[in-house]
Amino acid sequence: METDNELVFNFSAQNNSGVSGTAILEEDDDGNIEVALKLKNSILGILSPAQPAHIHFGSCSNIGGVKYPLNSVVNGKSETVLNVSLTDLKTQLPLAINVHKSAAESNIYIACTDLNF
Repeated sequence: METDNELVFNFSAQNNSGVSGTAILEEDDDGNIEVALKLKNSILGILSPAQPAHIHFGSCSNIGGVKYPLNSVVNGKSETVLNVSLTDLKTQLPLAINVHKSAAESNIYIACTDLNF
C-alpha cells in the first residue's frame, strides 16, 4: 500500500527475460529515499551473480543516461539509499529504473519500470 512517503512501482520484463517484481521508494526521516528492488524469475539465478541497476533519465520506451546508480541486484534484491527527497526526485521526471543482465552485458535490460508519480 502506498503512503505519502512510500511509492510502489511494478517492473515489466525486457528482452523476453520473464523477470517481474517491484521497486519501492520510501522517504526516510532524514529526507533520503530508500530504494528497494525485489525481482523474481529463475533467470536471475543463472545470470551473473549480480545484475546492475540504475535510475535513468527518460522512460522504459525511451531510456536515457544514468541519473542515480543503485546497488546491484543480488539474489533478486537490492537496497540503496539516495541523498534526494521524493519531492526533489519528482522535479527530475521522467525517470525509469532499469535492471541490466550483467555488468558485462549492460546493454541488455531484463526489467524496467517508469517512475510515474
